[in-house]
Amino acid sequence: MSGLIDTPARELVILTGLSGSGKTLAVRSFEDSGYFCVDNLPVTLIPVFADLCTGARQDIRRAALVIDVREGDLLREFPEVYRRIKSEPGRRMRLIFFEADDETLIRRFSETRRPHPLASGGGLEEGIRRERAILAPLRDLADLILDSSRYNVHDLRRYIQEHLTPATTAQAMVLTILSFGYKHGIPPESDLVFDTRFLPNPFFVPELRGRTGLDREVKEFLDALPEFGALRERLGSLLDFLIPHYMREGKSYLTAAIGCTGGRHRSVALAEALAGDLKARGFAVTAAHRDVDKE
Repeated sequence: MSGLIDTPARELVILTGLSGSGKTLAVRSFEDSGYFCVDNLPVTLIPVFADLCTGARQDIRRAALVIDVREGDLLREFPEVYRRIKSEPGRRMRLIFFEADDETLIRRFSETRRPHPLASGGGLEEGIRRERAILAPLRDLADLILDSSRYNVHDLRRYIQEHLTPATTAQAMVLTILSFGYKHGIPPESDLVFDTRFLPNPFFVPELRGRTGLDREVKEFLDALPEFGALRERLGSLLDFLIPHYMREGKSYLTAAIGCTGGRHRSVALAEALAGDLKARGFAVTAAHRDVDKE
């Protein structure tokens, strides 16, 4: 089974999220990939813009808009406008929400010395808190929530170009098998979460403690466990069943998160194994490891 389909004739991507989380870099990446881009278009003009892209200009097949807290009170109208446009036939709509943790946002604003749009009077941390609350309805609508905390500017640009701005032949669904450690928190972008903490932990094997699930020794240790092989087989069968159904429903992104205690051994090895199995079955899939370098 293939994970690829032809690019839709018309596509409108709306980029939103927290200030400092990567929206500006994202819209530039979309523009570099051939999208017609508009930053900070008033919400009330989005339906007009969508209609123009669909009918009046035959060469505007892919467009991207940035909508954020600069809209002010008009932002309250966005959920209704978005639902109405998305329900119209003949157009693919995506809403991508960018966010980052408070520590990362504070560091980025400190490094760039740019003011936060809501920081006046209450300080930067209060501005971030208020922005999260204001944008919560948009986050709830998002097709993809991208936490940029772990990315530097080069990695984020590369991720956007590889996964969010398809070329002529586009992936039907961006499929990611993401390993993580429960002690660092469940990834907010997770659609499916699977727990490997019932497996024997290589961390408690002295010669494996300093290694990761990417190393041959750890893989061999886990492959020798009957329960590891059984889990791999059952999760592979489950994903093999679920993925085509998600595709049929038009889901653009699917992140299956595999967790263990620290995110360095069991979850990493299983994420790699599952990604390899799914690739062998014809799916376009990426394995990513959020916490593999953390202690």
